[in-house]
This record gives sequence, structure tokens and C-alpha cells, in this order.
Amino acid sequence: MSDFTIRPFASIDEFKECVLFQEQTWGEGFSERVALAILKVSQRLGGIASGAYDPSGNLAGFVFGMTGVQDDEIVHWSDMLAVRPELRDSGLGTLLKTYQRDELLSRGITSMRWTFDPLEAKNAHINFNKLGAVADEYVQDMYGRTDSPLHMGIGTDRFVPTWTMDSSRVIERLVDGRPGPEPGGDEGAERVFAVRHEGGLPLPGPPDLEIDADRLLVPVPDSIQAVRDTSEEAALRWRAVTHSVLSTYLDRGFEAREFYKRDGSGEHLLVRREPHPSKGPSVQGLEERSHERNT
Repeated sequence: MSDFTIRPFASIDEFKECVLFQEQTWGEGFSERVALAILKVSQRLGGIASGAYDPSGNLAGFVFGMTGVQDDEIVHWSDMLAVRPELRDSGLGTLLKTYQRDELLSRGITSMRWTFDPLEAKNAHINFNKLGAVADEYVQDMYGRTDSPLHMGIGTDRFVPTWTMDSSRVIERLVDGRPGPEPGGDEGAERVFAVRHEGGLPLPGPPDLEIDADRLLVPVPDSIQAVRDTSEEAALRWRAVTHSVLSTYLDRGFEAREFYKRDGSGEHLLVRREPHPSKGPSVQGLEERSHERNT
């Protein structure tokens, strides 16, 4: 990974290459691509539009996000991160995320937000366990109907995580390399619904929305995309059940904090958070669409 140079896009040709990279990643005519003008202007206003270049000068990945003010706090909204197919799971995505964090901290910005699908187990592991983000907001149909092949058919319900980049949790997990989940953090936590298998597919049982506990476990399939490819009806069942559970319990003061990998599945750990009267409503913006995160 040290062979890559990450730097802001500078020339018009580099911005054009980033636009083309988006279409190569998400398909020709991808309607949610970020245009050259927005990439360029965002840099002038404190945003990040940077590429990772290999030793031959080829674009291997990029990261894009915008900076603004929410409730008198300067926050950064991370919108896109992608790497070339042959480099997925190589660590380049994490390298881009680390670069993004370092750049923002150098400007005095400590809070970053984005969105991801709670049903994507791989994303949950990276966002909670490796990066150290937490999520206390769940938004139904964040982006409505989209033409993304990763979204079609199952809606766009999303977690909105908050990444407090200078916190001890983030430093321990990302900087010191001691990722979660918290050992034993799931002990005694109550599972909100059971999972059964039918026709080779995992299916969620009826949820219990009246549990009186401080720690809850919310199962998700190992790959919602694999479930959807086999049965859209089963994928929609997962969406409906997790929607009812996550929207209910996050509204009652819980936050998603850890992700526990199981044999062929995983579980979000929801923890009842301490009251924080000074906290305002979370930002809602564009999703970080990342093949490193398979979002």
C-alpha cells in the first residue's frame, strides 16, 4: 500500500478521469455520479476530492466528500470512495479513509458522517469495528429509488454513522490497529429476533419491539446481495424486519456500536446511550458508495 500516492485532483484531466472512474465502477450512465464542477468546487470550500495513484501514475481509487456546518459544528460528509476491482479488499480503501481523516484533522475538523446499509455485513464490520464509528440515526428510503445495481429492489434504508475522528475509540481501532468488536460486549445482550433457514436461505423471525434491556443484538445475513439474488422476497423480508427493529430502538435512545461476525451471518450490537442534551439532529446527505465497502 505504500506504493500509492494519495493527493488532491489538480488538473481538469484528473477531474475528468475521476468522473470516468465513477462510471467504470458503478456502470455507464450512472445517474448519481459527481460532476467535474462539483468535485472541483468542493475543494475550494473545504471538501476533499483526491485520488490514489500507483507508481505508473494510474488512478487506482478516489475519495470525495463535502464540508459544511450543522448545528454550529463543522462536519464533513463523506460521499464516495472507490477502488479498482483488482484492489478491493487490499486495504487501499482504508488507506484512503485514513488519508481523509488526516486531512480533516489537520484543518481542525473532527466529525465525519456518511451512510451505509445496515444489511451489509461487510460494511458494518469496517465502519463499526475497524473505523470506530457509531450510529444513532436510521433513515428510511434515504435515496428513494435508484438505478444502482446494489440498491435495486430492496430500498435504500440507511444508518447515518458519526465518526469522531479524534476520539480514543477511533485512535485505538484505526491508528493503533486494535479493531473491535469489544470483547464480551455481546454477553447478556438480548436477541431481538431469531433467524431460521428455509430453502437454504436465512430468514428473520418476528421481532420483539418491547424488550427492556440496555444491550440488544440485531441479526443480519452474511450477504444481503446473495439473499436478494436468490429471492427478492426474502431480501424484502430482511428489510422490513430490520427497519421495524432499528427505527424503533434507535428512536428509544439506542445506538449501533459494534458488529459481531457469526458463522454465516452477523449481528449489530445496540447499546442504550447516555443522554446528550446538547446533541442536535444528524446531518442527512449523500451516501458514501464504496466498493471497498461494497455499499
